[in-house]
Amino acid sequence: MTFDDLFSQISPAEADELSSLVSGPVLLPGDEGYEAECQIFNLNVSLEPALVVGAASAADIRAAVRFAARQGRPVTVKTTGHQQVGPARNAVLISTRRMKGIAVDASRRSARVEAGVIWQEVIDRAASVGLAPMSGSAPLVGVAGYTLGGGISPVLGRSRGYAADYVRSLEVVTADGELRHVTADSDAELFWALLGGKGNFGVVTALEFDLFPLTHFYGGGIYFPGEHLADVLHTWRTWQSDMPEEMSSSLAVQRLPPLPELPEPLRGAFVVHVRIAHLGPAAEGERLIAPLRAAAPALIDTVGEMPYAAMGAIHMDPLTPMPYVDRTTMLRAFPADAADKLIELLGPGSDSPLVSVEIRMLGGALDREPAVPNAVSSRGLPFVLFGFGVGGPDRAGFLGGALDEVMNAMEPWADGRRMVNFLSVEEATDPERLSEVYGAERYQRLTAAKKAYDPTNMFRVNHNILPG
Repeated sequence: MTFDDLFSQISPAEADELSSLVSGPVLLPGDEGYEAECQIFNLNVSLEPALVVGAASAADIRAAVRFAARQGRPVTVKTTGHQQVGPARNAVLISTRRMKGIAVDASRRSARVEAGVIWQEVIDRAASVGLAPMSGSAPLVGVAGYTLGGGISPVLGRSRGYAADYVRSLEVVTADGELRHVTADSDAELFWALLGGKGNFGVVTALEFDLFPLTHFYGGGIYFPGEHLADVLHTWRTWQSDMPEEMSSSLAVQRLPPLPELPEPLRGAFVVHVRIAHLGPAAEGERLIAPLRAAAPALIDTVGEMPYAAMGAIHMDPLTPMPYVDRTTMLRAFPADAADKLIELLGPGSDSPLVSVEIRMLGGALDREPAVPNAVSSRGLPFVLFGFGVGGPDRAGFLGGALDEVMNAMEPWADGRRMVNFLSVEEATDPERLSEVYGAERYQRLTAAKKAYDPTNMFRVNHNILPG
């Protein structure tokens, strides 16, 4: 038995002591329910914590953090597990999925949600009073982790900004085990760092944020046969440059699996998927996207007026866990040469093994600093490029190489900064790389906040900012 094996063990007596202080389950490896609590969206990353606390309240989280501090252990947090990046060995894992409180205040156009809430739950509750949140492309993602990483909405982002820009307050348990109510007035530096700094500064137990008066929009997706990639990509590239902030769009080159839940034209198909969301009148949206519709014959065209509650149908992101490898970069420009390079690497003659490579148009309000600044680092960059391939550990090296080839080819137009929520495992776990992701000035400020609120680096399992 190695030292690490010995350190990783927590005795049943210690677990029982913690269990007496919390209302949710406390689980050791081998206990019934342990593996279910540890399951995350990327099946290539397995969590192996020394102990799991199924938190049912902020008090449970305080007890778990204090327990970890006494033992000198790191803490990691999981809601839906869409972006866990390390195995969490020796750590205390806090699972927040039981914390489901949602309160919508229609008069204040705001929502207060607990740490285990997913976006679809907020979308449905807000829709009942004619409002909508700044949710992302995948409505089954947890609200807290998405927002702490900035949060980009495929519907409201270009006209409003990042989800982090509309947070009013957060409730967070810091490394000292204290529960703090944090606002821009009560603790400006912690408020700034939390919004964009991911889970580096504590465990967010609840957050309050703005909602917007929106029930329907003009949007959906157009699927083109993959052999028309050149025509569609070049059309989209020139088209997007003249679009108003009310128009949002992305384009994905996809080699879809032969899943029975996909409609027949898409099952196992090579396609170009153009996504649309327009906040103006439907007739105006239809006029604006006419050049895209004329780019090539469509396999499926779902663009039309749709309820905000169905906004997940724009991107059609995967709903179930899978083994995958991903990469991302951000672009300062997307000229014809860059588009041609993508066509060469992903087009009909490429035999690319990647399931999806997408480019999202940014700009608009996503470039503007909010009234209350935060640590979001990607303002001023017009595009984010994200790709993934599906396969287990035996294919991870091969898929990673294919992704690296695409991202390296974009290097002449790339920027070192990144959207934190899109970071790959390799980027998120490299502190030196994170300095480039945030930019030197912002990263230095984050390290100072880390030193103030987590000097022992308790929250180090995921996107780790080192104490300054």
